[in-house]
Amino acid sequence: MATATFNGVVIARSDDIEIVEGNLYFPIASLDSQYVDDSDHSTHCPWKGDASYWNVHVGDERAANAAWCYPTTMDGAEAVADRVAFYPVVTVEA
Repeated sequence: MATATFNGVVIARSDDIEIVEGNLYFPIASLDSQYVDDSDHSTHCPWKGDASYWNVHVGDERAANAAWCYPTTMDGAEAVADRVAFYPVVTVEA
């Protein structure tokens, strides 16, 4: 079971993990939506596609753009479709 924890609270948990470029990608459905809100930040990966971001917040702690996903993936990047990964400010343990 892999977990993603922020400020002492588990914000995602799943046995269904994909590891891509050293990042653990959780199913989006495993993300506890009460701890995230939309960000207007986006980036582009030449082989995965355009990434959308969420801000992560628990209690008084907030991490801008700490979680990302690829809503639409490019050919060859299907492993990360409908999944979310986290920057190191969120503790991810497999």
